Amino acid sequence: MNRHRTALSVLLSAGALVAGVLTAATPSIAADTPTSFRPQQTQGFWTAERMRGATPLDVTAVPGAARTAVAGSAAPTAIAPTAASSAVSPTAFPQAGGAWTAGGAVVKTSGRVFFTMGGRTASCSGNSITSANGSTVMTAGHCVKYQGAWHTNWVFVPAYNNGSAPYGQWSATKTFATDQWAASEDMNMDVGLAVVAPLNGQTLSQAVGAQGVLFNGGYNKKMYSFGFPAAAPYDGTKLVYCSGNSGKDFLLTKDHSLGCNMTGGSSGGPWFQDFNEATGLGTQVSVNSFGYTFLPNRMYGPYLGNEAKAAYDKAQAS
Repeated sequence: MNRHRTALSVLLSAGALVAGVLTAATPSIAADTPTSFRPQQTQGFWTAERMRGATPLDVTAVPGAARTAVAGSAAPTAIAPTAASSAVSPTAFPQAGGAWTAGGAVVKTSGRVFFTMGGRTASCSGNSITSANGSTVMTAGHCVKYQGAWHTNWVFVPAYNNGSAPYGQWSATKTFATDQWAASEDMNMDVGLAVVAPLNGQTLSQAVGAQGVLFNGGYNKKMYSFGFPAAAPYDGTKLVYCSGNSGKDFLLTKDHSLGCNMTGGSSGGPWFQDFNEATGLGTQVSVNSFGYTFLPNRMYGPYLGNEAKAAYDKAQAS
């Protein structure tokens, strides 16, 4: 690729785009397809140098145009946030991409995700969400499994700061994906989750708080997106955000769409509706997933429907 533009850059010619629409078929989910994984962990693997040097995950893929439909009419299911934070000054709206300097809860719930993939170290983004076990991180599906393989040495570093981990490194005991992503990497269902082990006698939500989640919340919302983009012009050292009125992908997926120039490494970062700039709390409704190279400065994120809710329920019960 000449330019790493968004979380997951999609290289498609006009002919391939049309062919994809005409020939893609709804995949069947094999009964024995694993939808969760216990990642191998190497003690002390993630040094500051390794974290700084991790490759931002920005891969080429073709989303399945006629794959599993995303139901938008199911009743909404909302999970309230766990914690609040002190008031801060508001920031600009809309924002195509800039450093988040307003503080609040999102600084602690958001973080970088690091893992080993295909023999190399790589990075994504993630967010602590409210759950029954108090230890659940939401990210993108391709940030837990990609090209048929589950990632290992998976850790979440909330409030990451240029190689430092102010709240520690939280190792995944198990990672999850929607059934559809685990089976066929359906771009409509690019949602992953991780359950992390307690650290220093605390669960993740006790240590950094957790944001609320909404399933089947609908489209066309005022939205804020966060992540740690690490490909140029960003360097992965700071939390970046985009904000604006979201729409719906009119090409190959049923995803949300938002004006945003975040690059590789931001994959898996949270999208919030009802976001309060003063507290840094919001309701998570998607994650950074992919972008089309022929539509610059626009990010797409999966709709959290019944399929994502089922994956979340498996994770929070783990």
